[in-house]
Amino acid sequence: MIDLGRLRALHAVASYGTVLAAGDALHCTPSAISQQLAKLERETGAVLVEKDGRRLRLTEAGRVLAGHAERVLTSVSEAEAALAAHRDTVTGRLTVAAFATACRALLPHALRRLLQDHPDLTTGLIEVNPHEGLELLRRGHVDLAVLDDWPEVALRYPDGVTKTRLGEDHADLIVPHDHRLVGEATLEDARDERWIGVRAGDVCYEYLIRSLPGVVPDFQVGEFETQLTLIAAGLGVGLIPRLARAALPENVRIVRINPTPTRRVVIAWRDSSAARPAIRAAEQALREAWRLNQERQALLVR
Repeated sequence: MIDLGRLRALHAVASYGTVLAAGDALHCTPSAISQQLAKLERETGAVLVEKDGRRLRLTEAGRVLAGHAERVLTSVSEAEAALAAHRDTVTGRLTVAAFATACRALLPHALRRLLQDHPDLTTGLIEVNPHEGLELLRRGHVDLAVLDDWPEVALRYPDGVTKTRLGEDHADLIVPHDHRLVGEATLEDARDERWIGVRAGDVCYEYLIRSLPGVVPDFQVGEFETQLTLIAAGLGVGLIPRLARAALPENVRIVRINPTPTRRVVIAWRDSSAARPAIRAAEQALREAWRLNQERQALLVR
């Protein structure tokens, strides 16, 4: 009988291509992955992987078994979810992938709520962009993904993934206090400005360059707080979502964009995990966190 843990190791190597990355995904050492693969090869009597430079390449037999491994692991996940639903207990481990703003604005409250209400549940969090979050979810390396989905970018949800909307987050143009634009404007009005944005590859970056073809931000940074600091220094303008925006620093002000840039904030999970009580509990905690955040934003606007 093929050992399930060894199938997980093969599936991880097939997904990530290196023993080191597979070990990170399964929270074990690279040597442990190598040992599992060696045992699996002895167990099956087949050569499953071979070296390709610094990476491992699956042999034909390895690809055949890896395909079956994915289906087996999905079935195991479905069985675990069904048993958990039968017990109706929130237990086990729940790992969430989320974009940076959600990590800051929603996850602290949601994870604390889960800890308080369900002490038998262990949680984890990985900050990634939505494209990476969906891939981690598809591969089964996380249980839940919190994603920002701009209509202009349109994430592609793989088969076997269910999504539900938390709400809509709006963005405003933030400019230095003495900027020429006041009140309300269009994005086109700001086309020729020096732009301060997030890094290439982020969906907010994709939204900007698709909305203003030809524009490339002069400053590309990882955090919205850093953008605000650069804007306050008079170095340019930026499009900042409201979700994680606290009180604005001095020397900047808001210009409302018409039409308002809007992104959907989405929760996604695998269909095979839908019956798991921990998924339902996490969704409830995230909806509570969203509601509290919206109330805070309303106070800031006033």
